[in-house]
Amino acid sequence: MLPVIYSDEFLEHKTGYLHPEKPERLSAITTALKAAVFASEIEWRSPTPVDKRLLMPLLLEVHSQNYIQKVQEIASSGGGFLDTDTAVSPRSYDVALLAVSAWLDGVDIVLETGNPAFVMARPPGHHAEKDYGMGFCLFANAAIAALHALTQPGINRVAILDWDVHHGNGTQAIVETNSQIAYCSMHQYPCYPGTGKVSERGFHNNVLNLPIPPGSDIGIYQPVFEKKVIPFFADFQPDLLIVSAGYDANAADPLAMINLQPQDYGLFTDYCLGITRKILFGLEGGYDLEALSRSVMATIERCLV
Repeated sequence: MLPVIYSDEFLEHKTGYLHPEKPERLSAITTALKAAVFASEIEWRSPTPVDKRLLMPLLLEVHSQNYIQKVQEIASSGGGFLDTDTAVSPRSYDVALLAVSAWLDGVDIVLETGNPAFVMARPPGHHAEKDYGMGFCLFANAAIAALHALTQPGINRVAILDWDVHHGNGTQAIVETNSQIAYCSMHQYPCYPGTGKVSERGFHNNVLNLPIPPGSDIGIYQPVFEKKVIPFFADFQPDLLIVSAGYDANAADPLAMINLQPQDYGLFTDYCLGITRKILFGLEGGYDLEALSRSVMATIERCLV
């Protein structure tokens, strides 16, 4: 069985007409998973309600109080935008907190079972910086989850692999000073947000950025995984691997120019399982609904083998 943490409340983060990061992303994945041949092997779990978990101390380790209050105030005043791309609707603050809780639940489940789990939440998080949200992201889910994991018994090193097509500038900025966290990003370059150069190595040589040129396909990604990603994490020896699982490097995706196919994410998942079975996959980007759904299915199917 593979736990999938999900709530219909994640659909209540409204981004507006024609916005690519829309509720239908989760609806499409849910429909596909419930129709999959392996549907009976998925264990659907609801995230811990926000009022049942002490979130704010962890949130304040990552984001400033002023920023958190800003998101809350925009939501409570009827909604608005953090930047031209990043919407806040009346329910967005509460939903973003629930997304954080879901990622924390995912960590707890993985550490309890020793096997993978998948967090299917939104809004995404890897672009969110300490003092501002951007790139559709409100709170830094993966970074917060990593810090939470480090508070658990026996967890001394946490790795984050970001295979979203865009560099996770927020995650990197938050974790690069922490010697107990290693961050690796495979991303199209040049592309939004313009960060993620090879020269960015972190304060403890704990950051590995792997820029991928536009037009690349699995023939480019596979040797990068084998010669760069796997050795980086093998040297680090993580007690837990968190994957910022964005699926926008698909050829069908409208927001980038990488030519992966949905089944390629099954290969990515195999590589990750070769590092450790203690993996939390958390949804980031992916904006073509069919390619997104098929890619998530490829990830989950490989975890069930």
